[in-house]
Amino acid sequence: MKRFNQLLEEIKKVKVQGATNIAKAGIKAFLIQPDKESAKKIISTRPTEPFLQNAIYSLLKSSNPKLTAKKFLDYIEKSNEKISTNGAKLIKDNMTIFTHCHSSSVVGILKLAKKQGRKFQVYNTETEPLLQGRQTARELAKAGIKVTHFPDLAAEDALRRCNLFLFGADAYLKRKIVNKTGTNMLCEIAKGHGIPRYSCGISLKYAKKIKMEVRSAKEVWDERNKKITIFNPAFSVVKSKYLSGVVSEFGVLPYKKFIKLAKNNLKKF
Repeated sequence: MKRFNQLLEEIKKVKVQGATNIAKAGIKAFLIQPDKESAKKIISTRPTEPFLQNAIYSLLKSSNPKLTAKKFLDYIEKSNEKISTNGAKLIKDNMTIFTHCHSSSVVGILKLAKKQGRKFQVYNTETEPLLQGRQTARELAKAGIKVTHFPDLAAEDALRRCNLFLFGADAYLKRKIVNKTGTNMLCEIAKGHGIPRYSCGISLKYAKKIKMEVRSAKEVWDERNKKITIFNPAFSVVKSKYLSGVVSEFGVLPYKKFIKLAKNNLKKF
């Protein structure tokens, strides 16, 4: 029970970052307490994460949750390898690549491109208020990739110097994606500068609809003044028209084609 609650706390407080890692942590938690009440608690920790929801619903309806968990985790592992391979093909020598927040899919792509001998650099944002961009910068630097870290309000200055914008996804919906707040604005800016824009992620993030999470005001400013209201939206909605494509386990595809494959694929779990 202690480990179960600890995992939920880590997911809720964003100590676990990235939709893939959140799903993996949720699976671990469910296997500790495999019942409906536990499933509700796990899903409630991050309501805008269909990858987590799809994983937990699959385990909940399974007659053998451990076997289903293994199947799910195996699919994640193989898909991550394919996403890295597919995305690395977009990266050419002497490119400057922009990324926002933290995405294990994007980090995997960049690390593989580096391993394949590509010479490039990365510009990334700090991503307030929880500064998830720092994790991206640290992971890339550890892999030997040159990183320049920008405050969020300098994002346009950074973007216009770039050749490619890669970012993750928390959810894929029929005509739009959901990702860390600020992503839509950055896509509009990138499109204005003629910079290709690709969302990178596994198809199991598909959902018909989701609840948009608004996080605690204390993450922004713990100001107890009744005349000051603090609003802390966690996510941004990006219309598919702003995307150049999606990098997934299926390849690099236009959004409509990706969504069609994602919907069919989810039926297997």
